[in-house]
Amino acid sequence: MEGKQHILDDKITFREIIQRFREWIYFFIGKWKTLLIALIIGIALGALVSILKKPIYHAETTFVLEESDMEGIGQMSGLASLLGINIGSIGSSSGIFQGDNIMELYKSDNMLGKTLLSPFNAESLLIDRYIEFNKLSMKWKNKVDLDQMDFSISRERFSVSQDSVVKEISKLIREKQLSVEKPNRKLSIIQVNINSKDEAFAKSFNESLVANVNSFYFETKTKKTAENLRILQMQSDSVRAVLDENLVEFAGMTDNIPFPNPLLQTATVEGRKKQIDIQASSAVYAEITKNLEIAKVNHRNNSPLIQIIDGPRFPLKMTKIKLLKGMVFGGAILILLAIVFLYFKELYRIHIGEA
Repeated sequence: MEGKQHILDDKITFREIIQRFREWIYFFIGKWKTLLIALIIGIALGALVSILKKPIYHAETTFVLEESDMEGIGQMSGLASLLGINIGSIGSSSGIFQGDNIMELYKSDNMLGKTLLSPFNAESLLIDRYIEFNKLSMKWKNKVDLDQMDFSISRERFSVSQDSVVKEISKLIREKQLSVEKPNRKLSIIQVNINSKDEAFAKSFNESLVANVNSFYFETKTKKTAENLRILQMQSDSVRAVLDENLVEFAGMTDNIPFPNPLLQTATVEGRKKQIDIQASSAVYAEITKNLEIAKVNHRNNSPLIQIIDGPRFPLKMTKIKLLKGMVFGGAILILLAIVFLYFKELYRIHIGEA
């Protein structure tokens, strides 16, 4: 191709395209030794990568998100209003975690950091395991001394460097190893998937993350109804104590004057006052008891939150580059690179080397 010149005319015919294509084909055939060497090296490299590259393990948990159905409570509220009972403020579902919000909760720094600081075994934490199999002590040795950090202490006692390490590892997991999605947007089924080169870490981290989010979800979802239930229970106990005290005092008055003189009305005034107190306390106690029972029903309706369908079990699903696949891809990639290199090298020789 030494005497060939690129077409300078703006117009080009189909025949010239075919001719130029044939010339390049003959050129690459003439370089068959170079391409053969590239193919052999590519096959060898692909085989080496498939052998040395660690497999990726997938720990997956599938669960159903149960959202509170307030239709029953609404019907109960309508019936209760006929009886003079107001349950509108006893507690209702705020919808904090309805829809896709809980999926973002799985990706939060708070949940990921809390999970990393969960126990992996009796001697170490999940973050220690992550640092170990990713060899972060060597990779980050110029930035932080991970070997001197103790993550088993309380989070409130962490140094700035420790908090930074936890946040950085959480970011790596969120961006590269964590997947939270709905297989079907019409259903309430959610899948949480953790990918890792360490099988034990993937399973343990997945289980701890789901447990932590489950617990946080439960506490937040039922926080309002639990607080209302606690207040109503406290009020009920207080009114009951007052009622019991009034009953005891009325019994004492009756014992002191068992047969009052009907002609002396002043002797019965204190007893009548105490009877009024008992009746008022009884009415208040009955009203609070009704609201308390309804609040208990509402709290129970909000309590079940997540139902696990499938959890990670050994052996985990594994993704690995097969030997044949690695050889084919390695050979193809290196052949392509060799062709590109030879092409531009020849163009350089024609247009610049001969100038």
